Amino acid sequence: MSNKSKSGTKSGTRSATKPAPARPKPRLYLATPVVDDAAALAAELPGLLATADVAAVLVRLKETDQRGMISRVKALAPAVQKAGAALLIDGHAELVARAGADGAHLTGIAALEEAIGSLKPDRIAGAGGLVTRHDSMAAGEMGADYVLFGEPDARGQRPSAQAIAERLEWWAELFEPPCVGFATSAVEACEFAAAGADFVLVGDAVWSDPRGPKAALADAEAAIGKGYADATAPADTAQG
Repeated sequence: MSNKSKSGTKSGTRSATKPAPARPKPRLYLATPVVDDAAALAAELPGLLATADVAAVLVRLKETDQRGMISRVKALAPAVQKAGAALLIDGHAELVARAGADGAHLTGIAALEEAIGSLKPDRIAGAGGLVTRHDSMAAGEMGADYVLFGEPDARGQRPSAQAIAERLEWWAELFEPPCVGFATSAVEACEFAAAGADFVLVGDAVWSDPRGPKAALADAEAAIGKGYADATAPADTAQG
């Protein structure tokens, strides 16, 4: 799950004759609803993933016995992986190999530290729940494959969109691992793409859209494209 190449920490200087290449367009990262019965979602995913450029799918599992959770991931994996997307499990790093997943998303430094040894180097270890900049840098130093900013905490609280965009901009400017912005609307997806996110995570806003998830996902991708285009347009074009 990589979207660009940066060389360590940027020095802040740039050659006047050889400008840095433009960053790639951010890609979508889709979080599922909490999965209890996987059959209906498995049937819906192929058409949905054909709608937009989805780099990865984060499977959120209803808590049950391990065998049941593994069965749900296995039911979803073909639709996700045949579409060229990575399948990550939200937590439950111990299930990744047995379920045929591509990695796990871990919330908090302690969870990342506990699980990363079992995932790396063959599988993806993503990191979220990074409240401070120090936490973010610690996750990067541990080897997280990406850092996520802006997801709700256990109480459903999250930073403002402006604060999330500022964190994304700071990270994208200075650090190598990809950064992901958690967007609750197309407006936020646009803002986070402009701020420098490599991926934009969308979830409940897609599944709860009254028009259906295909329309919502297409809107999110269009918003990402607009934010990226606005951010990377030459200065004279942007002003014109």
